[in-house]
Amino acid sequence: MTEDVVIAGAGPNGLFLACELRLAGVKPVVLERLPEPPSTPKANGLVGRVVQLLDYRGLYQRISGAGKPSPAPGYQFAGFPLELRSLGDHPLYVLPLPQRTLEARLTEYALELGVEIRRGQELVSLSQDEDKVVVETNDGTLETRYLVGADGGHSVVRKQVGIGFPGTSDDSFTSVQGRVLLDPSAFTTGGEIETPDGPVRPFQWHRSPRGAFALAPFEPGVFRVSLLEWGRPAVSEDIPVTLDELRAAVRRVLGRDLPMSLPEDDDPLVWRRRTGSNARQAERYREGRVLLLGDAAHVHPAVGGPGLNLGLQDAVNLGWKLAAEVRGWAPPGLLDTYESERLPLGRRVLLHTQAQMTLLSPGEEVGSVRALFGELLDESVVRQRIAEMLAGADVRYDLTAPAHPLLGRWMPDVPLRADGVTRVAELMRSGRAVLLDFTGAHDGFEHEQVDYVRAETAEPPADAVLIRPDGYVAWAGGDGLTEALGQWFRMSEKV
Repeated sequence: MTEDVVIAGAGPNGLFLACELRLAGVKPVVLERLPEPPSTPKANGLVGRVVQLLDYRGLYQRISGAGKPSPAPGYQFAGFPLELRSLGDHPLYVLPLPQRTLEARLTEYALELGVEIRRGQELVSLSQDEDKVVVETNDGTLETRYLVGADGGHSVVRKQVGIGFPGTSDDSFTSVQGRVLLDPSAFTTGGEIETPDGPVRPFQWHRSPRGAFALAPFEPGVFRVSLLEWGRPAVSEDIPVTLDELRAAVRRVLGRDLPMSLPEDDDPLVWRRRTGSNARQAERYREGRVLLLGDAAHVHPAVGGPGLNLGLQDAVNLGWKLAAEVRGWAPPGLLDTYESERLPLGRRVLLHTQAQMTLLSPGEEVGSVRALFGELLDESVVRQRIAEMLAGADVRYDLTAPAHPLLGRWMPDVPLRADGVTRVAELMRSGRAVLLDFTGAHDGFEHEQVDYVRAETAEPPADAVLIRPDGYVAWAGGDGLTEALGQWFRMSEKV
């Protein structure tokens, strides 16, 4: 039996891709080398467009328990506070959420949709020809029409097909992390920690001349403490981090002691030590019938938390296009647009995470740059640009159609009146494309891959909008609808 799609890796990116394929009528097989979901903490939340993306699939509600997301009132960039309230509309959304919780929710959703997840099966090698990919695992052989490597930064899939992974490795600093109780006396009445170099605020990196420090109260009274130090002697990651080591690192970086102790339910998996970070991107995202996704395609410093925003948006971009190829309705070249659209965004994340690490590093020269950058952040236009960059909203997909401000952009969640539907997000739950008509000019429209919705809104962004399954606008008003349908959805249409 030849499978339609095999996905190597059951992390958030692989699971979300599997869900997107199921929504589009394809049943993938997910291979995961680990017999059980990992308990090791990784990302601590979702930042950027991905929060809206989950809302557009109806997943934000089941994950967060809230009705719909709102833009964050503030965030941080390289330790600088980003005041966002005054910007009004901006795309930087935040959802604090441990990655293992996200994986658990996505696993539940995938199983509900009928995704087959085979745990304890590790991809060992692969070969491909014009028609299929042969996958060798520790439990046998599979044949598939397409293989997606979502198997992390050390991707076996990427290495097997010979895709280069150029970039840099920076081992000039050490990161240490622990989970502790902090005595209330450490905080001011405003909830800050006073240091010789200024106040430390939760959920924000604090740079001192000796390193960088961050703390996050993900649980009442319990804090995740993280430190970056440059120029320290390398210590093996296999040696456990101790409370005394964390205390000493805090003293060096902050220039003061913090009264800390271990919580009764101490989780040793949280305590980590790492040397340096990598910033690398695959030379290409596709080799024949093999594609790369998430960390298999790009790794970068974790500062700012953009990893899941980038990887999950990779998945939603790839999902409907790969399903179109499998089901036989894809226009020529559709699958190639996965790389052409997503690779620039990966490059953008490499840029701003490396810039943040540089701005956090010690040195008088860096201090001068920070002083100037801090002045620039007083300008609302600069804060808007930074918010868009962190959200992954500052790169516009280059679509060949008549120009419109919405073209190639994310379709905003416009309030609607349309047969019980109250906003755009509700139209996108099925994972299908939508022709949203605000004037009735396209009444009678029929297309096998596009839903037609006649709606009203107070301020229509265009007479009509063609929204791709991933939430991005393929056409907006005026001429060119037939051409856009032919470019993205080849099957028969009646316009």
